[in-house]
Amino acid sequence: GCCGCCAALRPRYKRLVDNIFPANPEDGLVRNNMEKLTFYALSSPEKLDRIGEYLAVRVSRDISRHRVRYVEISMEAMDQLLVACHAQSLNLFVESFLKMVQRLLECHNADLQLLATQSFVKFANIEEDTPSYHRRYDFFVSKFSSLCHDNNPDAELRKQLRLAGLRGLQGVVRKTVSDDLQVNIWDETHMEKIVPSLLFNMQDASGRASETPDSPQVESPLSLAENCFREVMGRATYGHIASVIKPVLKHLDNHRLWVPNTFAIYTFKIIMYSIQAQYSYAVIQMLMNHLDEKYRLETSALTQEDGGERLSRGPKVRMGIVNVLFHLVNIAAGESVGPSVLEVFHSLLNHLRHSIDMHSTSEEELEDEHQFQEAVIGTLGEFANNLPDYQKIEIMMFILGKVPQSHEAESSDPRQRNSEVLLQHILLKSLLTVGQKYRTVQLGQAFPASFLHSLLRMSLAADPSVRLVVQSILHTLLDRHGNLDQLRSMPSCEGPLGDLRLEKCSRQDTVFMRKHGPDILYHVYENAQLANNGPANFQALFTTLALLCVELGSEDVLIDLLRLMFAIQELPTTGGASLSAAQVASLHGLVAAFLFLAAQLTSIPSLNAHVNEVLKVRRERAPHLLPQPGQPASPSGTVPEAALFDRAAVGEALRSTGHDTSKLFTQFSHRYSTTGEPTVTRSVSDLNSNNVEVASVNSSPGFVRKHPEEEITVESLKKLMQEPPPSQEAQEERRLAVLDRFRHTPFAELLSCPSGPPQAMDLQNKLKEILGKLPGTLATCGGSQGKLDAVSQDLASAPVYEVNFPELFVF
Repeated sequence: GCCGCCAALRPRYKRLVDNIFPANPEDGLVRNNMEKLTFYALSSPEKLDRIGEYLAVRVSRDISRHRVRYVEISMEAMDQLLVACHAQSLNLFVESFLKMVQRLLECHNADLQLLATQSFVKFANIEEDTPSYHRRYDFFVSKFSSLCHDNNPDAELRKQLRLAGLRGLQGVVRKTVSDDLQVNIWDETHMEKIVPSLLFNMQDASGRASETPDSPQVESPLSLAENCFREVMGRATYGHIASVIKPVLKHLDNHRLWVPNTFAIYTFKIIMYSIQAQYSYAVIQMLMNHLDEKYRLETSALTQEDGGERLSRGPKVRMGIVNVLFHLVNIAAGESVGPSVLEVFHSLLNHLRHSIDMHSTSEEELEDEHQFQEAVIGTLGEFANNLPDYQKIEIMMFILGKVPQSHEAESSDPRQRNSEVLLQHILLKSLLTVGQKYRTVQLGQAFPASFLHSLLRMSLAADPSVRLVVQSILHTLLDRHGNLDQLRSMPSCEGPLGDLRLEKCSRQDTVFMRKHGPDILYHVYENAQLANNGPANFQALFTTLALLCVELGSEDVLIDLLRLMFAIQELPTTGGASLSAAQVASLHGLVAAFLFLAAQLTSIPSLNAHVNEVLKVRRERAPHLLPQPGQPASPSGTVPEAALFDRAAVGEALRSTGHDTSKLFTQFSHRYSTTGEPTVTRSVSDLNSNNVEVASVNSSPGFVRKHPEEEITVESLKKLMQEPPPSQEAQEERRLAVLDRFRHTPFAELLSCPSGPPQAMDLQNKLKEILGKLPGTLATCGGSQGKLDAVSQDLASAPVYEVNFPELFVF
């Protein structure tokens, strides 16, 4: 009590603190005395904690007495001491400082709250030498977060309080994120307060609308929240990504910001541009997991009764999430979209299947599901666009493996069958989207064997729309030179064609067509016979054949395609397919369009003349047989003979320019083989077809006829060394004698002659002589001679194909 009354007896640090306060609070801090207090604190750092405690006591007393100006002076003094002092004992002083800030934030006076926030921000910018392990910021996180949501009726004051809250959160993050030994700001309890507070200010549409590029740089809650959010994401490591993304997803769900998803896209773009590039796939994976969670909640029984909750789910919400993914993939293009690319595609394809399985009676919901499916397909394409080409092929094979085959779609339940057909269509459309991002270089790489055969099997699906998508996939992968746009519709067969880019067929493509060409053409032939084909299907078949002709401009491919054209032209007359009159007319239009294209490409005058002659007849007598793109053919009457293309005339035109037309006149083979089928013995008709030519050894590359060589032994070499070399004339005479013998001697006599060398004949004669001298062998020898005579008679009377030839005559 005496010390309090007598200033001289009070401790020096208290006297120094008291001296900084003026008699009139409006005069502000006494600068000279503040310098003395600072010098004392620097020279006696052990007194710093007591100075802080005393200032805290004075602040509490002044707050209770509503002496706001003295509170401001105390905070100013505390700020100067914090900046000036960097001692080991600063931690204890900071505890007093934080108590003062907390005391001010607890007040209802907005000015004191703003003052406390300013002091805290200054403190946050100070780098401490030693961290404090026991300091906690829970109160400050909660208080600053509440300031971010302030709803004061005064717009200007509300703006200032929200700015104060944002600056305070930014200070907390800066103070704690740099030191792992301090409080873990990435804890779920903290992030669930910080992140929503930032997003709440970022979604202020009025603030965003008022900002223009030419407006002065005035700090607003929106811009400050965005900067703070970028800073939080930029400081997040891989292990902390989930701590930030989960509150973001929860905030978007609670405020129903997926529909429309403008703010969601804006937020996730900030996230993707702020985090380290190698963490991009983690964000995408969390979005995929959230999409899965939405589907699980949507299909659960609990959501059927809660109408309010249903608004935060449904196809529109799922579509909003998928659209966010669509925009994020391009940002993540610089890095991998994930170590498990197939998992992302597998998840998206599952959502397509689930969307089809969603049976809804509402037209609006069905339309929403359709839009969701289109969004997923577009996202699949964006994912594929950022993958290397070899992975695009793997993705296409993966998608095709998910497509149910035609036999699986033949269900007795019409609803199930329609769902399967719709699934086929949507998955193949996804495959087409991926294929459009692929750039074909070699057909062998674009069409692996298993992928090609699966695609060809799907080209014979029961539904015509599915077949149309398969043909579009083939068009996309076959077109390498940008000719698809000009070949997408049948030519009018009048005037020249447009500019088509042609290149010589490479060796790799030639090998590919030799191996897989028969299968491709067979499936086109079978496709042309299907009873439910429409004009679009015939148009797609023409485009496929035209691309094969243009992209693989080789002589063999052209002949095979012309063989197929004549086989298609003969389809209506063979009666093997049940086609309507309109389909027959479309088939003839397809043949006419292709032959017109082939004639223009080859520029053979006689071929052009024949094609133009047939087209002229059709214009005059059968216009329905001409190509009619975009509209169905209108059948009328029978097909005149003069309106059909002549195989002989086409073959003669090609032969005149040096083409090998032998295959053109062979019957088109209906047989095909696929990988995985058991080996089947070919019939005689197969052997005579153009696919396998066994009549000529020279036609088989890599195989050369091996002629028998003279046997060289040691005895023959000795004889050659001992005997004089025979003259050239003697060798020629001996050769002519052997030749004359085989030309003029009867066949039976040649068979009876010994074929072995002279040494073998001498050995046989000696053996017979020895056996003849032995007793009891004469009868046997006689019997043997009789048997030999009988055999000779049998050989003379037996047909040639039953004779067992000696090895001399077999090769």
